Amino acid sequence: MGRDYRRYSFWLETCGDDLTPRPPLDGSTTADVAILGAGFTGLWTAYYLLKRDPSLRVVLLEAEIAGFGASGRNGGWCFSGFPVSPRRLQERYGTEVARSIVLQMYQSVNEVGRVCQEEQIDAHYAKTGALTVARAQHHMRVLEERYEDYRQLGLEQHYALLDANQTEEHLRVSRAVGALLIKEGATIQPARLARGLARTVERLGATLYEQTRVVRLVPGRPARLVTEQGDVTASVVVVAGEAYLVSLPEFRRTLIPLTSHIVLTEQLDQELWQQIGWERREVVGGLGPMAGYLNKTVDGRIAFGAYRSVYPFGSRIRDELDRQEAIFAHARNAACDWFPQLRGKRFTHAWGGVFGVPRDRMPTMSFDPRAGIACGFGYTGQGVATANLTGRVLADLITGTESELTALPMTIHRPRLWEPEPLRWLGITLVRWSLARLERTAEKKGRYPDKPTLAQRIWQA
Repeated sequence: MGRDYRRYSFWLETCGDDLTPRPPLDGSTTADVAILGAGFTGLWTAYYLLKRDPSLRVVLLEAEIAGFGASGRNGGWCFSGFPVSPRRLQERYGTEVARSIVLQMYQSVNEVGRVCQEEQIDAHYAKTGALTVARAQHHMRVLEERYEDYRQLGLEQHYALLDANQTEEHLRVSRAVGALLIKEGATIQPARLARGLARTVERLGATLYEQTRVVRLVPGRPARLVTEQGDVTASVVVVAGEAYLVSLPEFRRTLIPLTSHIVLTEQLDQELWQQIGWERREVVGGLGPMAGYLNKTVDGRIAFGAYRSVYPFGSRIRDELDRQEAIFAHARNAACDWFPQLRGKRFTHAWGGVFGVPRDRMPTMSFDPRAGIACGFGYTGQGVATANLTGRVLADLITGTESELTALPMTIHRPRLWEPEPLRWLGITLVRWSLARLERTAEKKGRYPDKPTLAQRIWQA
C-alpha cells in the first residue's frame, strides 16, 4: 500500500490535489535537461528554462511526489530574507554585491506573485510583509542592528522599526515591545504553489516522473541520473534535492539535514481575531527561547513553527524525524505564550520535515559545463523565495545568458565540507545546546553578551 501523502502536512492535505503519484520512470530515456527533485528549486528551474526555450526536452525525477519535501511543509514564508545576513555578505563580498543579492531577493518575492497570477496558480499568495517581533528590550536592540545593516546598503526604505503601539496596529502579541517590518515579504500556501508549478511545467512540455529515486549521479557530456527504473541521459543535469541530497555520496558532507516542526490551531472565531488583530496577514517571527515563525492561514488558523530542530546522526532522514512530540508540545505552549487567547483552543495538526544547511550557510547556484552538472541547494530554512532566485540563476547559466544574476557570488561558490561523523554530530549538538543556553541566559539577564560567543562564531562561520 502506498504512502498517504496528505498526512505529511496541513498544506499537502489542503492543496486541492488528490496526490496520486504520477507514473514512475519505466526504462532509460534521454533529455536536454534532467532535473533531480520536484521541489521549488527543480520546478522553478524547469519553468524558466521552458519559458525561454519551449523546444527543450526537460525531465524531472522525484523520489516521492512534487512538493513532498520542504516545499510542501514549510511555514509559508515567501520573504526576502537570505540565508546569509547582509552584514556577513558585506564582510565577504563588499557592499555592492551584498546590495545586489538583497535586491534580487526582493525580485524573487515579486516573481512568485507574478507567476502565480500569470499561470493562474492559486497559492494564496498575498504580499503582506514580514514582521519580526521583539518581546524584550534586548531583542529590540538586535532588530535595531538589523535595520542598521540594511541602512548601510541604502535599502532602509524597505524596512521600518515599530514601537509597541505601532506593532499593536499589526497584531497584538503578549509582552511585545516593538518589531521590525520587512515590506518585501508575502504569505503563501506552499504545497499549492509546488503542485501548481508542477502542473504548469507539464503544460509547458516537461515530463515529471514521481516515485523515481535517483541513486547515482554520473558527470560527463552527456551526464546521467541513475535510478532503479532506468537512467536519464542529458546534456545538462540539475541537482535540486536540497536536504535529501545527503543520500548521494557526492553530497554526504556538503549539507546537513535539520528538522523543522509546525503546529496548527483550529479555525478561530471572529471575536478572537478581533482580540489578536493580524488583519494584514503578515508572516511573523520572533527572537528568544519562546520564538517561532508564524503564519495566518486563509481559513483563519495560526501556524506556529518552533525554532527548535534535531540533527540525525549520519544525516539519516527517516519519517520518524517528523514526529518530535516534545517539540510539538513546546510549540503549542509557545503559541499560547504569544497569544494567551489560544489557551483551551484545539491544535488540529502537527508536522515536521527537514531542510538543508551548508557549513558556511551560503547557497550554491552553479553550473559546470564540462561536467554537465548544475546545482541549486543550501537554503538553511529560507528557501521559498531563494529557490525562485536559484531557478532564475540556473536558467541563465545553463543557456549561457550573461546577466546580473550570473555575476552573483553563489554561481562560483564552493561549499565547505561538514566534519565527518561522529565529530559532526557531537559538534552540532554541543553548539546548538550552547546557543539555547545563551538564549536562556539572555532572557534572565536582559541582554546578550557584548561579543559573540564561541558557539555563535562556529555556527555562523
